[in-house]
Amino acid sequence: MKPQIAILGAGRVGRSLGRRLRLLGWKIGAVVTRSEAGARRAVRFIGGGIPHGKLSRQLLASPIILVATPDSVLPQVTDELLRIGGEELRGKVVLHTSGALDSRVLAPVRACGAAVGSLHPLQSFSGVGVPPLQGRVFAIEGDAAALRVARRIVRELEGTPVRIPCEKKPLYHAACALAAGHLLAVMEAATRMMIAAGMKRREAQRALLPLTRQVLENFERLGASAAWTGPLSRGDYAVIAAHAAALRKFPAQYGAAHEALARLGALVLARHPGKTLAALDGVFGAGKRRKKSTTRKG
Repeated sequence: MKPQIAILGAGRVGRSLGRRLRLLGWKIGAVVTRSEAGARRAVRFIGGGIPHGKLSRQLLASPIILVATPDSVLPQVTDELLRIGGEELRGKVVLHTSGALDSRVLAPVRACGAAVGSLHPLQSFSGVGVPPLQGRVFAIEGDAAALRVARRIVRELEGTPVRIPCEKKPLYHAACALAAGHLLAVMEAATRMMIAAGMKRREAQRALLPLTRQVLENFERLGASAAWTGPLSRGDYAVIAAHAAALRKFPAQYGAAHEALARLGALVLARHPGKTLAALDGVFGAGKRRKKSTTRKG
């Protein structure tokens, strides 16, 4: 028999996990959001549950409480759980879905006898539909009882549970941000550069996306060294200097990102990082000297 789970914070992540679990036969208990209307919408999306526009004792009817609120309100949510639950939290399992925070944020709940942990799906949630979760990594950590529940949830979702030490959660989440949000910023910047070069947005996306996908496929299939491409991989520093010069017409962040990413690439991809970084010092140092000289003459 599948257990009952309450969902506190039914946004993109909470709704999606709730819907998947409900389809797998889990019973959905209280579904809590910041407004009654929002809770009703979440229940309709999930296909089950009892909507609540504020945190109430109804939450305690479920043995498992999934907290999918923004990180910034987790301490406040913990205080509210203590206020309404107190000793009734004993024996409950409370899991939050934060990628950056660990189970220690729920320490006051643990002190009341609940088992606490975190379960973070390594997946982007757009809010439109439910993304595929099969094969996705879920970072988990926490108390033994919470870990057992977290592993069960992940395996029923056909994901892969990976235990991350609580003190390593910020590093883990920084890696996620680098591979997702920061990559998106790079792609949007590249798209705007293509538009400035004369392409329409759709043309720029059609040009860049296959290139990026191919590099990522090569990375997956062949590894980082074999997938590395571009002027830095060939040691073509004149081209890198030309790129830097072209980017001076853009906001300063473009040039700064170009330099920072080149240096990062040298550090993690080059066969001889020290030599490559020294060469980049010459490229970017010369460009900065020319810029200062031009500024003085102006």
